[in-house]
Amino acid sequence: MKRLVLPLLALLAVSGCSHRYYAEDLKSLSEADQGANKTVADDGTVSFKQGRLEISLRPMTDEELNRQFADYSSEGPNSRNPYTFGNSTYFRSGETPQRFTVFRVSVSNYEYPKVYLDPTKIYITTSNGRKYYSLTLGMLEVYYRRYILGGSGGNAPGVTGVAYNVWNERDAILRRTMFADEQLFSAQDRVGYLVFKPLAMDVDKLTVHISDVVVRFDYQGDPAESIDIEMHFEREIGRIYPDGSKVASGR
Repeated sequence: MKRLVLPLLALLAVSGCSHRYYAEDLKSLSEADQGANKTVADDGTVSFKQGRLEISLRPMTDEELNRQFADYSSEGPNSRNPYTFGNSTYFRSGETPQRFTVFRVSVSNYEYPKVYLDPTKIYITTSNGRKYYSLTLGMLEVYYRRYILGGSGGNAPGVTGVAYNVWNERDAILRRTMFADEQLFSAQDRVGYLVFKPLAMDVDKLTVHISDVVVRFDYQGDPAESIDIEMHFEREIGRIYPDGSKVASGR
């Protein structure tokens, strides 16, 4: 028995002194690193312009999303905010876990008769080879539906109660605020959120690919001309130790 206990005590002692990983919020790279026809605003928004067509992208922090949906973000794990864990915190660190990676995308079309940006074709590639695809409303509905049925992820016919009301409110917010999968006609603007899985802790640089933005259609309404757009972001990652000190990766 002693042979088992002593190694366990040693393991606990080592783990008590071990570090954990951290990642800061995403920030845009400089205009020089973004490429042609792109500008970077003071708030970190990256904008692509072609004539009077403008497509902008900005990474959202959990704090911003909680302020955006303040009435839905103060109930811990049962927060009705569909983009974050609200004011939930880990027991030991006191930090709030990240539920999703969220970008605010806006499109302003004063150049073409109509344009089409398909949110399902937007994806992220990272400098260390990872890839993330944008999540659809249907995917997020399935993700949240499992909370109604204790993890089964079914359709929940006839289910009522608090869990269902929470799911219904989350679903309503997503439908109202996610970027719509619709054509954008001349002199129209659209704003909405793109949602991805949370980034792995080893991701420090990434590119958002806005692929196949259709700007011209033929007489049958089929795509005749499209453009691909890339926008670049980064964040600091590293280790944090029990005394609170941080060491960024590469240092």
